[in-house]
Amino acid sequence: MSRTALDGVPARAAISSRPRMGTVVTIQVVGHDRSQRARRTRDQAVDRAYAWFDRVESICTRFDATSELRRLCATHGEDVVVSPMLFETVRFAVAVAEETHGAFDPTVGARMESRGFTRDYRSGAVVSSEVPAEREVSYRDVVLNESARSIRLERALVLDLGAVAKGLAIDMAVQELRPLANFAVDAGGDVYCAGHNDHELPWTIGIRHPREPQALLTRVSLTDAALCTSGDYERRVGNSESEHHVLDPSTGVSPREVTSASVIAPSAMVADALGTAAFVLGCTEGLALLERHELRACLVNAQLVRHTTPGWIDV
Repeated sequence: MSRTALDGVPARAAISSRPRMGTVVTIQVVGHDRSQRARRTRDQAVDRAYAWFDRVESICTRFDATSELRRLCATHGEDVVVSPMLFETVRFAVAVAEETHGAFDPTVGARMESRGFTRDYRSGAVVSSEVPAEREVSYRDVVLNESARSIRLERALVLDLGAVAKGLAIDMAVQELRPLANFAVDAGGDVYCAGHNDHELPWTIGIRHPREPQALLTRVSLTDAALCTSGDYERRVGNSESEHHVLDPSTGVSPREVTSASVIAPSAMVADALGTAAFVLGCTEGLALLERHELRACLVNAQLVRHTTPGWIDV
């Protein structure tokens, strides 16, 4: 069961699934015209939506030595002109880092490498840098020049855009699907739902229980919004019981207070990044951050007690 999942499959929906970004991306479209022309239009939009996952990954992954991100990270102390996509993605990541005072920090790549997150899922090849994991770097070492569309890394470091890139790909896919009105994009549990389902009702999304893999923690109703969940049960560090893919930049270890953080936001990139930040900040500060941005959220602590924002409603 994915972290979040569409609850039930509409009987008359057009459904497709394709492997993308190390997970399975599923797109459902409902309420469409069944004419040949309409099906062709729909299928072309779906193909373009999937293509965004490939494009975002080719630019923003740190697991491919030939990606634009890795080429940027190979240079420090110089202004590097980058593509609009990479510039905007890094700018967003740095903005979130500033907003969260470093609880979210895209410069943790070398530390993630030291924890074993180095393998390209496509080729199986291990891709790592020679940047020491113990080097003290932060988002303040990333200098953006908007007029030149350039990025300068003040010191040798590795950017990790994992908490924003998949959300960006979902958001770009959504723009391709907008004319279809009623659809859902599920990328390994990070979901965006538009319009209504096949019963002309808002989509219902199930959120996995952090300690019972086959059980749901709750369900929520979702329309024209994204829902992303971060859980401590994902991508463990070796055989560790406590270390996983979410890293607290201030301590170098995984946070202990939160086991699951689910965030509903207008875009998947916002939901994913701020959900990750809230996971690191903990229930009190994390919810304060999300409430400040008027987002709905549910955080589960180590005692499996739920903490929700005022706008969160179970269904």
